[in-house]
Amino acid sequence: MARAVPETHAEILAAAGRRFAVTGYKGTSLQDIAREVGVSKATVLYHFANKEALLSELMAPELAAVVELDQRIAGLAGDRAQRVAAEGFVDLAVRFRRQIALLRGEFPVLLQQPAFAHVQQISERLVAAFAGHSPRPAARVAALVVLAGIAETCGEFDDLDDDELRDALLGLVRRALVPPTDPTPPGRPDGSPHDDSTTTV
Repeated sequence: MARAVPETHAEILAAAGRRFAVTGYKGTSLQDIAREVGVSKATVLYHFANKEALLSELMAPELAAVVELDQRIAGLAGDRAQRVAAEGFVDLAVRFRRQIALLRGEFPVLLQQPAFAHVQQISERLVAAFAGHSPRPAARVAALVVLAGIAETCGEFDDLDDDELRDALLGLVRRALVPPTDPTPPGRPDGSPHDDSTTTV
């Protein structure tokens, strides 16, 4: 008996998610998705103009959350920019960790898709905020490593509940990020150095 054509997008979206998890976005064809659902490729194209449109709808909640975080960090600087960006991104990574894991390793390919072009710009602003907008190379390197590391690994920890994972990630972020302003140098409380004549080695 022929299988009924899906009445909504939901079944096709779910099938696409499963296929992307197995073979990645680039390695999945519309025919693969159609076969997963049990319908023709024409049926998939009736619901979605192309594979990019399918992925855009599949990732719409995540993209909306990233845009909202970008708006929250706009105009912030220094410690505040670093804190809001780090806490906000960790929250997103925890909330969407299964979706991130589903597309892990595919981000360079996704950023080439027109529907995701703005994500590259948001990523650059997030890195700058993670660095507290510091020009120091160490701050920018640490920011990129931490941001990419969270995105690449958060989906691996299914044994941790959300609160445990969030606490672990925030602890790592606080230890790894370079403060956006130089700490007060050793010496008197006002930051002036010790008298070298009294310093012992």
